[in-house]
Amino acid sequence: MAAPIHILHLHSTFALGGKEARAVRLMNAFGDRARHTIVSALPDQLGARDAIAKGIRYEIAQNPPPLTGKPSVKRYEAIVRYMARFDLVLTYNWGAIDGVMARRVFVRTNRGLPPVVHHEDGFNEDEAERLNPVRNYYRRFALPAAAALAVPSHTLEAIALHTWKQPRERVHRIANGIATQRFAGKPDPAAIPGFKRKPGEVVIGTVAGLRPVKNLQMLVGAAAGVVGRVRLVIVGEGSERQAIADVAEGMMFDDQVVMPGFLAEPHRYMGLFDIFALSSLSEQAPTALIEAMAAGLPVVSTPVGDVSQMVAPENVPYLCPTFSGVQYRDHLQALVKHPEARAAVGKANQARARALYEEGEMVAAYARLYGEALGKPGLLT
Repeated sequence: MAAPIHILHLHSTFALGGKEARAVRLMNAFGDRARHTIVSALPDQLGARDAIAKGIRYEIAQNPPPLTGKPSVKRYEAIVRYMARFDLVLTYNWGAIDGVMARRVFVRTNRGLPPVVHHEDGFNEDEAERLNPVRNYYRRFALPAAAALAVPSHTLEAIALHTWKQPRERVHRIANGIATQRFAGKPDPAAIPGFKRKPGEVVIGTVAGLRPVKNLQMLVGAAAGVVGRVRLVIVGEGSERQAIADVAEGMMFDDQVVMPGFLAEPHRYMGLFDIFALSSLSEQAPTALIEAMAAGLPVVSTPVGDVSQMVAPENVPYLCPTFSGVQYRDHLQALVKHPEARAAVGKANQARARALYEEGEMVAAYARLYGEALGKPGLLT
C-alpha cells in the first residue's frame, strides 16, 4: 500500500463551524490514505478535533509560524519553510490566506513547494454589507499561487470570478453535503437539555454560533412578536449569549427561549423543530440549512448567499426579502399559523436535500480536486 499523503491544514479557526465540520468529514472519509497536520490561526479554537474519527492520523501543530500579522517577507518565508515538508496544503478563509501569499512571494525560489488549494466559505460581520477592498486586492494578488480555489456557493463563485479576478478553470464550486438519511429518523426527545415540547406549541429552531453576524437578537425579537404559542430554541455557543438573553428578557420572552449551548449530532435533535430559522447577515451555503431540509423542515431566512437557490421552490415564498425584523416576524407567522404548509414545504425540502446535497458526492468532488492538484487524480478515492 502506498504511503499516506501528508496534508497540512491551515485554518482561520478550528472551532466547530461549517467549514471545519466539512474539513473533518473529508479527513474521516479519506481514512488511511492521508495523514493530517492542523494549524489554527486562533490556537485555542480547536473544538472541531472532537469530531475527528477514531483511527484518523492527525496532529495539532505545535509552534507553527503565525498565519496572521502585517505583511512581512520574513513571516512569509517562515510559512513557506514550514509548508515545504508536506505533500499538499489546504488553506481556509481569510484568516489563512497568508499561506497562499507566502507561496506567491516565494514561488520562483521554492519550486519544490507542495500545491496549495484555498477554500473560501464566507464572510464575518465586517464584510456582511460590503467586501473589504484591501482584502479583495490581497486575494487577487495571492490566489494565482493556488492550484485551485474551492467555494461552496454560486454567490462566492461569482465573487471569485468577477471581484477577485480568478480564471474560470481554477475556481471550483463544490456544494456542501451531508449524510441526509441520518436526518430521516425520529429525533431523540431528550437530545436538547432543558427542552421538552409542550402541547400545542410551535417550535422555531436555529443552529448557529452566537456571534453578531448571526443576527440572533433580531430573531428573538421577531419570534417574540409572533401570535400563537411558540418556543425558540437556539443551539450554539459564543460571545453574544448574554446579549441574546437580555433581548429575550426585555421582551418578556425569556421563558420561551431555550439556549442549550453547542450540541453535537444535529440529526438527533433537528427534527424536534417545526420551523428552521436562519437570521444571518451573511451566509453562503450553510450546512445547518441543509440539515434542516434533510430533517423535513420549512425554512424562514434572511436574503443571504444561495439560500433561495438551495431550498425547494415551495419554500421560496417564506424567505424574507429584507433584514427587517418586522418582515421576518410576518414570515414566521405565516408558517406558525398553517401546519399544513409546514408539512408540505418540509417534505419538498427533504426531497431536494436528498437529491442535491448528499455527502458522498461532496467527498468525491473534493477527492478529485485534491488529487488533481497533486497530479494523481485517484489518490484519495
